[in-house]
Amino acid sequence: MKILIAADMEGITGVVHADHTDSTHAEYQRFRRLMTADVNAAIRGAFDGGATEVVVSDGHGSGRNILIEELDSRARLNSGSPAPFSMMQGVDGGMAGVMFVGYHARMGTSNAILDHTWSSARVAGVWLNGEAVGEIGVNAALAGHFGAAVIMISGDQSACAEAIDLLGPLETAIVKTATGRTAAECLPPEVTHARIQAAAERAVRRLYAGQAPRPYQILAPIAVTVEFIRSEMADAASLLPGARRYGKRVEVIVDDMVTAYRTFRVLVSLGGV
Repeated sequence: MKILIAADMEGITGVVHADHTDSTHAEYQRFRRLMTADVNAAIRGAFDGGATEVVVSDGHGSGRNILIEELDSRARLNSGSPAPFSMMQGVDGGMAGVMFVGYHARMGTSNAILDHTWSSARVAGVWLNGEAVGEIGVNAALAGHFGAAVIMISGDQSACAEAIDLLGPLETAIVKTATGRTAAECLPPEVTHARIQAAAERAVRRLYAGQAPRPYQILAPIAVTVEFIRSEMADAASLLPGARRYGKRVEVIVDDMVTAYRTFRVLVSLGGV
């Protein structure tokens, strides 16, 4: 049974500020090590639960955060950017289930550490066929296209609640309780790593037993809608052939989720003006 661990950074143990996730800041080196440790906890749990293969996708920023020299040697790492499936690189490799480690809530969520959807400087909101989603939903829908369910998530309480509301009763590991966008009551690594490992093990055992949530699948045709923060961003994104603009929202209708995922990425890139 193959498991993909899709890792982000804002929901990692102890992270409460953008300085912690910014490769140009002195604090970053501490937190990339904590990110690696959170991922290792999930790897241990996945194998304890019965996984036969684990692939990790480094999904934060440039995708060059996880320290491969400290990574559990049983796993393989997708690193670097751009990759065909970005945060979900490897999802097309016959995965039975996906785990989200270090994830965050979507843009506009209260009491959520560094809430955003792909770009806090560009994106105000995202919808798939009219349903509001963040990175949790967009990435889960791509997994669903390949028949894989998201079975576990770690992050703050708001990210975990968002995942349950959208995807069903998956396993969760709450590593901090956010009290604002850049403030949280944090648990120490020895506690969070035990939580992540236990949640990952339970998730794989439930998957084996046929008790995991179903894959999150969006019916085609799929309307991808992105609301930008500023009008000139929508101006630029609406240049994509087939796009329609409604105020600061730009919509494209496509035939499948792979195309939807790539279209979403292109729209956000164009919105960088």
